[in-house]
Amino acid sequence: MALKKVKGNIERMFDKNLTDLVRGIRNNKENEAKYISQCMEDIKQELRQDNLTVKSNAVAKLTYLQMLGYDISWAGFNIIEVMSSSKFTLKRIGYLSASQSFHCDSELLMLTTNMIRKELNSQNPYESGLALTSLSCYISTDLARDLSNDILTLLSSTKPYIRKKAVLMMYKVFLKYPEALRPAFPRLKEKLEDPDPGVQSAAVNVVCELARKNPKNYLSLAPIFFKLMTTSTNNWMLIKIIKLFGALTPLEPRLGKKLIEPLTNLIHSTSAMSLLYECINTVIAVLISISSGMPNHAASIQLCVQKLRILIEDSDQNLKYLGLLAMSKILKTHPKSVQAHKDLILQCLEDKDESIRLRALDLLYGMVSKKNLMEIVKKLMVHMDKAEGTVYRDELLSKIILICSQNNYQFITNFEWYITVLVELAQMEFGSKQGHVIGAQLMDVCIRVQAIRSFAVAEMAQLLEVYTSTSQFTIMQEVLYAAAWLCGEFVSELQKPEDTLLSLLKYKILPQHIESVFIQNIIKIFASVMEKYELKEQYDDILRLCDLVTEKMSESIKSGELEVQERASTSLIIMKIVQEEISAKKTMGNTKILDSDEPLEGKSVMNPEATVAAELLSLFNGELNPVAPKAQKKVPVPEGLDLDAWINEPVEESDSESEPEFTENLFVKTDKGRNEKYQQEPTEDDIRRSREARKYEQQNNPHYLKGNSTESSNGNGREDIENIPVAELDLNVPLKVVGHKRSDKYLKTSTDKKKSKKKSKKKHRSESSSDENVQQEFTVEVKRDMELPEGATLSDSDSDHAHKDDPHRALDIDLDFTPPPGPNLISPIIISAANQNKRTIKLKKRRNTLRTSRRRKSPVRKRARRGERRAPVNIKKESLLVVDKENEEKGQTKIKKVKKEKKEKKKSKDKEGKSKSKKHGSRGYEEALGISTPSKEFQ
Repeated sequence: MALKKVKGNIERMFDKNLTDLVRGIRNNKENEAKYISQCMEDIKQELRQDNLTVKSNAVAKLTYLQMLGYDISWAGFNIIEVMSSSKFTLKRIGYLSASQSFHCDSELLMLTTNMIRKELNSQNPYESGLALTSLSCYISTDLARDLSNDILTLLSSTKPYIRKKAVLMMYKVFLKYPEALRPAFPRLKEKLEDPDPGVQSAAVNVVCELARKNPKNYLSLAPIFFKLMTTSTNNWMLIKIIKLFGALTPLEPRLGKKLIEPLTNLIHSTSAMSLLYECINTVIAVLISISSGMPNHAASIQLCVQKLRILIEDSDQNLKYLGLLAMSKILKTHPKSVQAHKDLILQCLEDKDESIRLRALDLLYGMVSKKNLMEIVKKLMVHMDKAEGTVYRDELLSKIILICSQNNYQFITNFEWYITVLVELAQMEFGSKQGHVIGAQLMDVCIRVQAIRSFAVAEMAQLLEVYTSTSQFTIMQEVLYAAAWLCGEFVSELQKPEDTLLSLLKYKILPQHIESVFIQNIIKIFASVMEKYELKEQYDDILRLCDLVTEKMSESIKSGELEVQERASTSLIIMKIVQEEISAKKTMGNTKILDSDEPLEGKSVMNPEATVAAELLSLFNGELNPVAPKAQKKVPVPEGLDLDAWINEPVEESDSESEPEFTENLFVKTDKGRNEKYQQEPTEDDIRRSREARKYEQQNNPHYLKGNSTESSNGNGREDIENIPVAELDLNVPLKVVGHKRSDKYLKTSTDKKKSKKKSKKKHRSESSSDENVQQEFTVEVKRDMELPEGATLSDSDSDHAHKDDPHRALDIDLDFTPPPGPNLISPIIISAANQNKRTIKLKKRRNTLRTSRRRKSPVRKRARRGERRAPVNIKKESLLVVDKENEEKGQTKIKKVKKEKKEKKKSKDKEGKSKSKKHGSRGYEEALGISTPSKEFQ
């Protein structure tokens, strides 16, 4: 034995410890994987030895390697062996390794149950604390069920170190084993009044986490939390308590009345920004909950807004973000108090941090009114020209549209201004992906607001002309979708439909969905133009237009997109039919002119309903209405229709070899020769020709910047400036002046009207009255009715339920804190748990006195009592109080005297309590027993 010990000590001298492992890894950075694999072999040799010290050293090195990402699950038995050591230094290494490598689904956890129970019941507090700390990392449902009673007994330990860890561990137990919550809650409630502040803060933390799912269960703890809030100086614990009160006040608004004063005092006194932020959040929640039954707390709101302004003006970006976040919550209930700080929020748009700029945009969304809409949008568009980054500019563009379109265009008083804003956004030269948003807005406004259609259609026609006349894509392509659709749908509003048709026919390469809309609306506008020409019998002009449309459709039919091919082929067939009909009418018209002697000078002798154009226009009759976005989901499934049933039953697979197997594609012919030709590399002649063609195109392109060429220079080395060709520019497009936009004229007119009103009217007037005047001036009808299927409404909720993986879902348990209900019916009064027992004792005494007085005075009652004993009946409070008139009057006078005496005693107690609180409490809060706190109603 002695030789073995000496041999083990000598071997330990040459073993590598954790520091040697770390040093070796740093020295072998080039061959790190090879070195670690060699160390793994040494560790496996160390784990085979009987000495626990050597094993603990190996486990410590494995723990470090696990932090680097290596798998050590194969050493689970060795870790448990080190955990069971009698030495605390070795035991600590084992528990540390277990907390890192074990998880709740580990199969070896069943071996640790008795060992952990032994550690929990140990006399050494550090061993119990070590087991609790490690167990929290890998506790499973079985461990929580088996060890819940042992952890619960530790709540009453004499050592605050153990009590604190046990309280925190109970929360992990509740998550894995929710059935332990009901029996353990009274013990947890006691820890809220623990003399040790660490245990108190741990209990507050656990209760706050439990109240995240179902705060209704913890209303009875309001007196204790109120006492902690008014007496504690721990900012961390105050933050948790104030968060909990913010969740409790919507459930019990009467609690909010007591919270306003201490919360405002905390806002005034605290210097901690985190506590200030939570106080403001809770004040907002309290004011929302008591807004219906209490007068407006304007002073509290102004205080919160002033403090938030200090946060926003701070140089710390985190505080600025939190200030904007809390300001958005105040904006929902008190918008006028936030609108006064509009200049500060607009300054935040210039911040370097993108998240702060986005939060300021969210605030501007709620600050908009009819008076300041144009001004805010103008500043946002100026800011958009200076902004950098496509992501932020896209967000800025979408926010401008959201600000204008909120609540069915509630704040827009001039829709011409809004159309010009959308057109200017569409023409901004940057790679935005929000073109579909602008296009959807243009279509929605034109469909809903009938009075704006002529102006909007004229703007869309101008957009199409700009698109076809310029070589660069200065307009978002998705806006062209809306422009083509609006010009075709409301073609009657076009002033020059033929010019719009010609500009549509000049479209370039477009995406499939946009090109198909162009083709469809070319036919619509062609039918309208054709009707005018046909009524005037201008058949040559109709045939000319038919040739132009046919030429363009013959190009589009070669497209690779199926939708474009289909619409182009349909249009070609329509053009062919129109050409035949018009040519026939033309020949008939010429014969009539030759036969008759009277000239037809522009006179329409044709019935409009008998024309070919009328038949073509009948394809597009009918007015389109706005459809709800979720209308398709709300269409009811017809009776007898099973969407999951097979339309055709699947063919059974047969094993017969006689049936042919079709492995090739039946609808696409494979042409191997064509594919080979397509994949051939170009020859040198092809490369030379393409190079010469590119050079020729560059020379003739006036927009291409050329270098100094030898051909165009004289012998002196100077360029031949006189021979440079001068290209004439066709300026059909209106010039764009930098810094001036068309939407500014509407802003100027609105400011001029405001100045004239100020001269004629009084200086002081409310914002609501001014909004009413603005609304009376601009009365534009906006269609608010949405098309929905029969029986469906817009309020049908499609919200999903809570996530199934939520760990707090199991904690939604209805805890019964109150004693079993008595036979008395008492009005629901909020009382504390301590006063409930006193009240029940008083009620029992009163019942006994009433019963004895009745038995003595009324003999008839004795007979009734005997009858009631034979046949037991539920006796209500009213039947017990029915006595003779004389006894009733005497009883009422006695009750009144008792009530007066109680009131006088209460008043004296309240005066004494107030005087005490002024003397002892520096903050001037009431005691926790005096607060009206919520609890379960007495029945």
